[in-house]
Amino acid sequence: MTSTGVILVLNGPNLNLLGSREPAIYGTSTLADVEALCARAAADAGFTVRCVQSNHEGVLLDEIHAAQGTADGIVINAGAFSHTSIALHDALASVSLATVEVHISNVHAREEFRHHSYLSAVADTVIVGAGINGYRLAIEQLVSVLPH
Repeated sequence: MTSTGVILVLNGPNLNLLGSREPAIYGTSTLADVEALCARAAADAGFTVRCVQSNHEGVLLDEIHAAQGTADGIVINAGAFSHTSIALHDALASVSLATVEVHISNVHAREEFRHHSYLSAVADTVIVGAGINGYRLAIEQLVSVLPH
C-alpha cells in the first residue's frame, strides 16, 4: 500500500466542548489545543493530520469509510459512542487501517458503563487516562506500526 502521509484524527460527541466541559475530568485544553498537538506530533513523524469532530455517529462512520485509500491510519476518540456503537466497531473492522483508540480520562476508573468499549476489539492500541497527551502517544504508536 502506498502511503498517503495522512493520519485521520476523529473526535466524537461532546469533544467540541473540551476546555469547558467537566474540567476536573477532561482538563482545560480545548479541541483546538488537541488538534494542534496532533498536527505537531504528526509533523514530527513526517505526516499530516486531518481532524474531524462530530456529535453525529453517521458523520464519523462516513469519515472512517472515506479514510480507506486517503489516510494511513486512524486515531479515534469516539467519546460516548465508544460504549454504544456497534456501527463504529463494524466500520473500523471494515477498513484495513491501523487504528488507535484514545480516551482522555481513565474510563476504567469511572462509571461502569464506560468500562466496555466496542472499539477496543478492533483497535490496534488503546490509550486511556493520559489526558490530551494520549493523542500524541496515539500518533507516535500509530506511526510505529505503519509500513516505512
